[in-house]
Amino acid sequence: MRIIIILFCLIFLSACTQENQTTPRPRGFQRIEYPKKEYSRFYLRDCNYSFALPTYGSVMADPYPAAEECWYNIYYKPFGATLHLSYRTIKNRTDLFTLLNDSREMVFKHVMRADQIIENYINKPAYHGIYYELDGSTATNAQFYVTDSTQHFLRGSLYFNTKTNQDSIAPVLAFLKADMLHLIETLEWEK
Repeated sequence: MRIIIILFCLIFLSACTQENQTTPRPRGFQRIEYPKKEYSRFYLRDCNYSFALPTYGSVMADPYPAAEECWYNIYYKPFGATLHLSYRTIKNRTDLFTLLNDSREMVFKHVMRADQIIENYINKPAYHGIYYELDGSTATNAQFYVTDSTQHFLRGSLYFNTKTNQDSIAPVLAFLKADMLHLIETLEWEK
């Protein structure tokens, strides 16, 4: 009986040593490897515009059933994000006004969840527009439109493919916003 008690005490004491206890690691985010920023000129067949596309982005026609002919998506597969591009030919002044109003409404639909919406005005010789930055828990964090006010209108909106946490996507968002601005800078209307 004494041997059983001593054996039980030894097992009990050996189970409580510091060596067998582990400490959980603090929560962290996955390390992201950013690809090198390299671009090539991308021409959209039959769509009257071209731009510099990053090598890690791929362009495909918008699969949405109601998508129009020149609506495309740029997929940033390494980051789980999509930039939706919709191009329209302007028919008249009323059409332009409708496109501008629709773009503004698409941005300000997020006003309830956005901490702030920053409007950055774009003024180039060939076009003008607005680049919107949406801060907060919104579905989209960046949108833009550019137009020459007579023939061409291009709208873009960036979405992540999952529900986003602002803290975790901040570095990726900054990386992709730079690509959006580069797209706007290199945009050319085709004749």
